[in-house]
Amino acid sequence: MTSQTKQVLFFAEAVTLAHVARCVSIANELHKVGAYTLTLAADDRYEEILGALPFNRVPLNTISSSYFAKKIAGGFPIYNVETLTKYVMEDLSIIDEIKPDFIIGDFRLSLAISCRIKKIPYATITNAYWSPYADISIPIPEMPLTKLFGIALAQKMFDLLRPQVFKLHAYAFNKVCKKFRQPTLGSDLREVYTHADYTLYADIESFVPMKTLPENHIFIGPVLWSAEVGLPSWWTELPTHKPIIFITLGSSGESSLLPMLLSSLSKMDVTVLCVTAKKTSIKSSYDNVFIADFIPAELAVKKADIVICNGGSPMVYQSITENKFVIGLPSNLDQYLMMTLAHNAGLGLLIRSGKVTASQIEDAVNYGLQHKKNYKHKLDCSLAINKITELIDSANQTT
Repeated sequence: MTSQTKQVLFFAEAVTLAHVARCVSIANELHKVGAYTLTLAADDRYEEILGALPFNRVPLNTISSSYFAKKIAGGFPIYNVETLTKYVMEDLSIIDEIKPDFIIGDFRLSLAISCRIKKIPYATITNAYWSPYADISIPIPEMPLTKLFGIALAQKMFDLLRPQVFKLHAYAFNKVCKKFRQPTLGSDLREVYTHADYTLYADIESFVPMKTLPENHIFIGPVLWSAEVGLPSWWTELPTHKPIIFITLGSSGESSLLPMLLSSLSKMDVTVLCVTAKKTSIKSSYDNVFIADFIPAELAVKKADIVICNGGSPMVYQSITENKFVIGLPSNLDQYLMMTLAHNAGLGLLIRSGKVTASQIEDAVNYGLQHKKNYKHKLDCSLAINKITELIDSANQTT
């Protein structure tokens, strides 16, 4: 590397694996370009499945995944003023240490403040369904309202209350903006989630209905990633004469559903690949069920006929690119937004995780198997790394 090489610093908020994985995928692509010095700031909680990285990594404090999940499940704001203030201070310290020319973040909301303080160009990786420009309806996720009042009434209440709920969720961020003498972003949580000098949507552009976008909002295509782990010993012995169902509820899915899913599928004439992500212990064993903590997603999806997942964008897009029917069991709003789009586009079925039954799973699998020959939505989702390199190369320190 020469003295002219630009320093690119990634910040990954490790509340779920997806945010770290997308940063790693993009950093790996930039590493192949060979024109940048790269650093990843991230918590080490997923280190065992990320594998050896060809670039530097520095530690970054992130709230625990369990705390994040608890807040999401209750419908409460994820971050308070104290946490975001600490985040900004840590961001600033790392920026001073690395001295980057360009910063890329994934769900590190504090960067919208710290990068402005340091006057360093900042791009956030997000999904278009979180954009204030997304022309979509917002479904109610699993939360106390759905249990108390049922889905239909809870949805009407959610539609009525959502602007105030989003305002409440944006409150701490705007408070911290004022604390650091930076402009606030208003009362729409979607502004907070997507605000940056460059907003990069990790989606297929035709997949999410959008209003007219500003020039700094850019679709880069889905960012796909697979765990850097070895294949289980049974991988080469899998029966190939039956349909294969791949189950992975990821780091943020409702893992308590796995025993029911496996019990239901064990009674069907299928072979089941199940990834637990070390989120739950499976006590029962079945002749047609093969279990591992992790499997490279790309290989598992290629082998499968149907994918059952939490409905989040990484696995849904991985399934779409391989032309596989996807059954989504979402719990949080991010998963509901993604899986609602896939369901409405005819690319899979959405089943609410709070209401799912064994018979629904059996019916959904049978439906997917019957319709797989008509399932023709092969997509080119190659990462548009050239768009990112153009931003880095053209950006300056006065953004």
